[in-house]
Amino acid sequence: MEEKFMAIAIATAAFVPAGALAQAAEVTQDVKPIETIQVAGKRLDEARNGLSPETGSTIYRFDRKDIELLPLGDSTPLNQVILQAPGVVQDSFGQIHVRGDHANVQYRIDGVVIPEAISGFGQAFDARFADRINVLTGALPAQYGYRTAGVVDIHSKGAAIENGGRIGFLGGSHSDSETSAEIHGSGDAFSYYLTGSFLRNTLGIENPAPERNAIHDLTRQSKGFGQFSYLLDADSRVSLLFGNSDNKFQVPNVPGQDPSFSLAGAPPLASEQLDAKQNEKNSFQVLSYQRSAGLNIDYQIAVFHRYTDVTYHPDPVGDLIFNGIAAQILRRNDAAGVQADASYRIGDKHTVRTGLFASHERFIVNNSSAVFPADDDGNQTSDVPITIQDNSRLAGNLFGVYLQDEWTPARSLTVNYGARYDRVDTVVKEQQLSPRIGLVYDLSKSTRVHAGYARYFTPPPMEKIDTTSIALFQGTTNALPSDANTAVKSERSDYFDVGVSHLLTPAITVGLDAYYRKVRHLQDDGQFGNALIFSSFNYEQARIYGVELSASYKQGGFSAYGNLAASSAKAKGVETGQFNFDPDELAFIAQNWVHLDHDQLLAGSAGTSYNWHSTTLSADLLYGSGLRRGFANSEHLPGYTTMNLGLVQALDMPGVGKIEGRLVVVNLFDKIYELRDGTGIGVGAPQFGPRRAFYAGITKSF
Repeated sequence: MEEKFMAIAIATAAFVPAGALAQAAEVTQDVKPIETIQVAGKRLDEARNGLSPETGSTIYRFDRKDIELLPLGDSTPLNQVILQAPGVVQDSFGQIHVRGDHANVQYRIDGVVIPEAISGFGQAFDARFADRINVLTGALPAQYGYRTAGVVDIHSKGAAIENGGRIGFLGGSHSDSETSAEIHGSGDAFSYYLTGSFLRNTLGIENPAPERNAIHDLTRQSKGFGQFSYLLDADSRVSLLFGNSDNKFQVPNVPGQDPSFSLAGAPPLASEQLDAKQNEKNSFQVLSYQRSAGLNIDYQIAVFHRYTDVTYHPDPVGDLIFNGIAAQILRRNDAAGVQADASYRIGDKHTVRTGLFASHERFIVNNSSAVFPADDDGNQTSDVPITIQDNSRLAGNLFGVYLQDEWTPARSLTVNYGARYDRVDTVVKEQQLSPRIGLVYDLSKSTRVHAGYARYFTPPPMEKIDTTSIALFQGTTNALPSDANTAVKSERSDYFDVGVSHLLTPAITVGLDAYYRKVRHLQDDGQFGNALIFSSFNYEQARIYGVELSASYKQGGFSAYGNLAASSAKAKGVETGQFNFDPDELAFIAQNWVHLDHDQLLAGSAGTSYNWHSTTLSADLLYGSGLRRGFANSEHLPGYTTMNLGLVQALDMPGVGKIEGRLVVVNLFDKIYELRDGTGIGVGAPQFGPRRAFYAGITKSF
């Protein structure tokens, strides 16, 4: 893999000045128009990259080659790509946790924020369309707000100049079949890129049992992405980005459970026969105008729209007799807004950046629940269910502006300082002014140090706000254990980050990074109902800290990398969403520091690849010491290590063209490991990682 992926590449802006523009070639009669367009498009890409500084933050880079060298290649889910970076922990339902945070990850495509989807377990993004992926953590510059545990900055393959594409198929264990296609090209000033995939298998959600095959776990997932771009002239262009995903899941069953409730007229039903399902839809559209006004000014203005919904379809009989509630739930969120960013270079020492973000959201919840009447102790008093309709509507606005200066007082030192102001008006009306400062200092040609401080303001994600009306369910089998129902608050934190990277030899790079975060109103998520949807709540205070080690080696056709991170994430006092907690647990958390449910002491990743002529061998490894479990997260699950292998053979066959074959083994040693055991704060059913599986694929380029 490329060295820049494996190294802990810190604040590269000090090596490659942000916003540097390639000099456009002068057009003559000897230069073809398509070459002129390519130069202009490249220069605008570099100008757009300069709008997003990285100074003072920690950044991990994945380029197209890095992704292709993973055992599953382009078919690697986006979350699995990000897990190769230090400090990223895997969880059930495809979730990732960055530096001890729950979710709180922002996704950007070509510099534009894509509003987050409703929490569930479908991957809204496909790594196939990414040309490179940068994961930024630490003390971020003032440009980055709202979701700040990590910023996943995706640079799309974009509107390619050359005409072509490819089609592929991957299939194997668990009745897996995935078909994908890409097409790209250009004509004069217009260019385009389109990709899509369809996946079907019988392991859509983690198995709640340790067996190889889950019961009732079919999934069908379709995803698409497109980009159209038109160069108005050498200094400006208009682009349209759009994407869509439609994912359908069966909810896997746990065999051998005994019914807890009785339903009049219902025949006997085994738990392995339940038929609950969940559907997730996400779509987004971004229309942007970019201009490079002279050698010193660059700006981009984008308008965006995102729609997302999650629908949980219960088993109308099974959910009632096993859980005491069968709820048909729809959560729908619609967001639209504008984002503007600009940079102005003042001489050789200063680059001033400013911008704004504004959005309006509408959130709808339709909840039709069948429940049984119950006494004060929760005992069923009738076998005839009643239906409770609990619908709600919310609307809200989010607004933020920032101003920052990237100052280079000396060749070896870069300082980025600034502030942002944010205001949210949803279930809460709150605001904050957040100062930021970061610096990068080159101690020598081979050693770089960075440090930073950031004040963060994290508004509650509207799509995760629990709108349950507690009073409606009193006297039923869905009565909640507490009557508190306060609005989720915005999280406020102080973040300190320091790190160093060192080039031991031209082939070996090592890095060390440490961070500390002090938090008020910490936001966390939990799955508190039968639907696989997460709801937000707040702890009064939290403290999160950790250290990350990274090393890489690259020599000829061989490369390797390894990362190890240690972290601690603890909180005290639940101040919102108390109705989701047992009173004994609430009382304990009020008096004691407890681990967050996603806290994991140690997390590691490693990988290697070797290329010999047209053959590539690759392997990657993940290690986790175990997420939390038990009363108030007082225990943790056993640790685990999993390894994947990949073999890729490239062929150029006469009359057929370029073909690439791929063989993959997932979980080589068939390790049985449990991500969740069904206990802990906000944890639903148990989830086990996938057992050993085999896949084979073929890709044809044209």
